[in-house]
Amino acid sequence: MNLSAVFIRRPVGTTLLALAVLLAGIIAFRLLPVAPLPQVDFPTIMVQADMAGASPDVMAATVATPLERSLGRISGITQMTSSSSLGSTRVILQFALSKNINTAAREVQAALNAARTLLPTGLTGNPTYRKVNPADAPIMIISLTSASLTRGQMYDAASTLLGQKISQLSGIGQVTVGGSALPAVRVELDVPQLNGMGVSLEQVRQAIVTANVNAPKGVVENNDKRWQIGTNDQLSTVEQYQRVIVAYKNGAPIPLNQVASVYEGTQNARNMGLSNGDPSVQIIVFRQPGANIIDTVEGVKAALPGLETTIPAAIKVRIMSDRTVTIRASLKEVENTLFLSVLLVVGVVWLFLRDWRATLIPSIAVPLSLIGTFAAMWLLDYSLDNLSLMALIVATGFVVDDAIVVLENIMRHVEAGMRPMEASLLGAREMGFTVLSMSLSLVAVFIPVLFMGGIIGRLFHEFAVTLTIAIAISLLVSLTVTPMLASRWLRPHVPPAEGQALRRSVLARGWDAVVRGYARSLDGALAHPGLMLLVFFATIALNIYLYNIVPKGFFPTQDTGLLIARVQADQSVSFQDMSTKLTRIVAIVRKNPGVENVVAFAGGSASNSASMYLTLKPDNQRADVMTLMQQMRKSLSRVPGVQVSMFPVQDIRAGGRPSTGLYEYTLQASDLDALRLWEPKILAAFRGISGLSDVDTDQQSSGLQLKLVIDRDAAARYGVPVSLIDQTLNDAFGQRLVSTIYAPLNQYRVVMEAAPQYQQQQSALNDIYVISASGQRVPLSALAHYELGNTPLTVNHQGLFAASTISFNLDKGVSLSQAQAKIDQTMAEIGLPSEIHGGFQGTAQLFSDTLKNQPLYLMAAVLAIYIVLGVLYESTIHPLTILSTLPSAGVGAVLALMLAGSEFSIIALIGVFLLIGIVKKNAILMIDFALQAEREQGLGAREAIRLAATMRLRPILMTTLAALFTALPLAFITGNGAELRQPLGISIAGGLIFSQLLTLYTTPVIYLELDRLRLWSQRRWQRVFPRTLPT
Repeated sequence: MNLSAVFIRRPVGTTLLALAVLLAGIIAFRLLPVAPLPQVDFPTIMVQADMAGASPDVMAATVATPLERSLGRISGITQMTSSSSLGSTRVILQFALSKNINTAAREVQAALNAARTLLPTGLTGNPTYRKVNPADAPIMIISLTSASLTRGQMYDAASTLLGQKISQLSGIGQVTVGGSALPAVRVELDVPQLNGMGVSLEQVRQAIVTANVNAPKGVVENNDKRWQIGTNDQLSTVEQYQRVIVAYKNGAPIPLNQVASVYEGTQNARNMGLSNGDPSVQIIVFRQPGANIIDTVEGVKAALPGLETTIPAAIKVRIMSDRTVTIRASLKEVENTLFLSVLLVVGVVWLFLRDWRATLIPSIAVPLSLIGTFAAMWLLDYSLDNLSLMALIVATGFVVDDAIVVLENIMRHVEAGMRPMEASLLGAREMGFTVLSMSLSLVAVFIPVLFMGGIIGRLFHEFAVTLTIAIAISLLVSLTVTPMLASRWLRPHVPPAEGQALRRSVLARGWDAVVRGYARSLDGALAHPGLMLLVFFATIALNIYLYNIVPKGFFPTQDTGLLIARVQADQSVSFQDMSTKLTRIVAIVRKNPGVENVVAFAGGSASNSASMYLTLKPDNQRADVMTLMQQMRKSLSRVPGVQVSMFPVQDIRAGGRPSTGLYEYTLQASDLDALRLWEPKILAAFRGISGLSDVDTDQQSSGLQLKLVIDRDAAARYGVPVSLIDQTLNDAFGQRLVSTIYAPLNQYRVVMEAAPQYQQQQSALNDIYVISASGQRVPLSALAHYELGNTPLTVNHQGLFAASTISFNLDKGVSLSQAQAKIDQTMAEIGLPSEIHGGFQGTAQLFSDTLKNQPLYLMAAVLAIYIVLGVLYESTIHPLTILSTLPSAGVGAVLALMLAGSEFSIIALIGVFLLIGIVKKNAILMIDFALQAEREQGLGAREAIRLAATMRLRPILMTTLAALFTALPLAFITGNGAELRQPLGISIAGGLIFSQLLTLYTTPVIYLELDRLRLWSQRRWQRVFPRTLPT
């Protein structure tokens, strides 16, 4: 039965069906969303709770622990981490991929409600949550600068107007405003003046609280009218607060401005932001997990012009960082590579067939198969991303293979004198099973990929399905459109014209010489089967050896044009000193010729750290990102007292813990003191490991502490409760939020503290007085003494245990597998106590899990192909012959990667999967022909396989070169996103070249040896079971 005959004899219907597929693909292409990678993110939610002035220890004990115990009961959590710093606690929950983030959000809110009774009453507000992964890089940074407005005024516009509206846009996970704080009325107390007048700090606070009230009053009404009662109880200006009476002395009122400086400032004075060195406020935009980056950024850009009209004209708004610029450039490079691959493949067809009509047929079949794939991608809700487009580039070689096999067979019959119609009918019928075998066995390669778990499986699921769809459409096109076009467009074979005879005869003689040379060398290989088998088994052994020694990595480090830098200073550094250092660092970074924009900010709850976001110039105007980082590390090493860690933004980053490097190693302990004792030793050991850079830790337990030791007996004698001492200290040194000003668009705070000159020395504590229950003024020095010591600046947990995470980057040329081996060896040499255990987290943990399963994935792919081929050929022997082509492909792929200095990454692994599908086509072409020759011509196995090898040499070389020419652009074309494409191209190209050189000789030999094994087995079976010999 010839299914192709129906389509060959109905050209109009076949053409219309092809046009329908083409039109559907074109429409779908315009509708497909654009993304850097398939939309796969771990559902992640961040919970935030604040309590002004509370120490990290207090936040961890009173806020983080109750929240963790309540949130930890939610099902589906894969990782729960928390970080507590001065006045702030952040809990990060990461869920399984199967968990719906909206369902998780509802469960988080219920857990927060349940935990509210366990939390302290001093929280600034109820704990809040956001659907955002804080470890992700921002998708956009917007800078606000002004020559006339203060940073507080700019922050107010950014937070009240811009930030609120941007947060409402689709796909936005969180909008953070940095560089300053909301405007506030600041009250800076003159402590000696208060002491001289006998007024305590608590009296001042109570006076402000009672003077600014916004409470309900009620109504007055009669039979006819109703009046709402209103008062001027709300204070809103600096002048009004200056006139607040805080106490009376000798019958005379003491206004607030007599004992304090009252002015308009910001809620937190310890904040700063810089944009290219200029004072600024930044709006940092993060996407929601699963949201499309391109669509989200476009939504912000579309809304921004309208939002600018709502803020003062003196504010200049500028986009400093846009994640989508390099994403679009990378996708454009992939599209150009795809177009080039199609041209190269068509050139291969012309080179071998030397007929423009024959060349035109695959020129139509290949784009038709690829464009038709877009329609299926749209139906499956896929996106145009680097992986799906790379799948189409590789598919170019596969889809042209089907067309080549059918077309070459038709051409062979035409060249033998058959008319094109009869040749098309016969050629399509002969190749139908071969093309089906090639396509089904190729699809079988991706069965293990479809069942990969975790984020890697989700990522490459789209890659595998896209490639499978392209192969399926190509199978249909090659058996319908290709033979139909051949029957109409090809011309009967005629001797070449007089003027073309010389050129055609030269090409023909050249090809004949290649075939004769191959036939002679093949005869030599068949005459020495032992030698060829030795080469085959040596290839298997070499495969195992090379796989064990090749450097392995996760995803190639991408050059996205964006860098994140973390600046870490000594834990005792002041905010003022940190600001000076950051300004100097920004100036140094801006001098690098590869840097376009620098955004930096410091302050908040961490006074000894700062963050920088660097936007690089286009890749053709600068060095590669690794070289740039080395240059900047060298320049920044001249800044004393700081460590600057930087890493490029990546499209894939696992985990929800923000860190200063791409990779993380976490220590967990049930005993916090033991962790603090051992962590510095481990950190020092990590810094001694060659190949690691930017080694840093999130444990900060060496901050300076001025510890007040209260004499409780003395306090009891004077009638001073301990709570009064704490409140007084908070009044003086905690930037205490003492009252709220309610405005139409936002709420602003009244901040009280001692004037800066009374906060700069340890002796400032001696100037603090409290008022006892009897009204007596008692100096704090009579109730307590202070001691100098250390205190943590942050307290971190993971899964309810105390934790410390060491982050690191890799030097250029060092693979993650090499680094992990050195780290494991170092940890074994240290010998941790039983209460402390460590392990890789985030991307490093994901790599470890994937590395353990790589051999299983490869074996599963081989087994899947064997089963499919066994079913198709109804044989257990012939699939082994076909699979014998695989070891040489593996050797070639790994050798090529090592020679190119590229690590064996997940992308290279996918290249090996593709190689498994590509190289076995050569064996299928040979074996199909040989089996047919044995059945129909009565040839022996040796004659049949020799005839098959020489007769199918042309399609074998054509399909191999077609696949090779789709891989070479991936391997050699540079530009945006080349880091992802090159390992795929290198592995495929290396495997194809090496495999082609060997399998042209080893496949016929193995075919004969396995045929001898089959015959020997039959004879043995016949002797043992003479009546049950299978036919």
